[in-house]
Amino acid sequence: MNIELDGVLPLLTEKITTWYELAIKMLPNIILAILVIIFFIAISKLSRRTSKYIVSKLTHNKSVRDLLSSVISFTVLLIGIFIALELLNLEKTVTSILAGAGVIGLALGFAFQEIAANFVSGILITIRRPYKINDIIEIDNYMGTVKEINLRTTRLMNFNGLEVLIPNKAMFTKPFINYTTTPERRLDIKVGVGYDSDLKKVTQVTHEALNSLPDRISDKSTEVFFEEFGDSSINLEARVWIKYPANMNYLSARHQAIINIKDAFDQNSINIPFPIRTILKGEQND
Repeated sequence: MNIELDGVLPLLTEKITTWYELAIKMLPNIILAILVIIFFIAISKLSRRTSKYIVSKLTHNKSVRDLLSSVISFTVLLIGIFIALELLNLEKTVTSILAGAGVIGLALGFAFQEIAANFVSGILITIRRPYKINDIIEIDNYMGTVKEINLRTTRLMNFNGLEVLIPNKAMFTKPFINYTTTPERRLDIKVGVGYDSDLKKVTQVTHEALNSLPDRISDKSTEVFFEEFGDSSINLEARVWIKYPANMNYLSARHQAIINIKDAFDQNSINIPFPIRTILKGEQND
């Protein structure tokens, strides 16, 4: 036991002496590295405040502002740490950290690519703002009012009062209709008239019925086009442009247009025929 201690103590003393000499030799670099870290901590705090101000000009989404400012602040601090490690002659450590971060980032990218895609799409949506809160949009047969834009999903409230969560990747990459940014919308009404009707008179009466709509855009003329000879009627399509501030306005305009056309046809003795079906009864054998 004494022999083992006699062999260990000189070796330990030598190591401690070597570390002490190395610490004394590296003391200026250590002090400089500490100063660099303190400097970059101050710069990271300043960059957080500055980036919040700059990002607030691009988006009003608080989550995006906080996220981007945190990423910028952390990146600045990370640069300071790498510089400090370089001053301490720990280049291999820096290389190992960067290699490990690259491998981890690649693995996480493959594992969470859908989440990452939604996340990045959410940031781009808040910056580019193709739609905003209270806009009426339609995508993939879902139509409703935008209630919330998160970093991963967009929340819609459809006109039946149901909540729909749509991934931001779909909102950013798929075609969608924003009805709010196009406040003018064409209303199409299909109707059929009897074969005994005066088609010129039908055209005139339909124009007059649509021209009296309260929400009609006056500088765009109404249109009436006959489409086909149907089984029991001659079918036409009437078109009128209306103001579209909300979906209820569109429904009300369509409701009133149908009433106006029906009243106008009744007053001018224009018949809207019922579908006619002829049922033949087969002969019975005795």
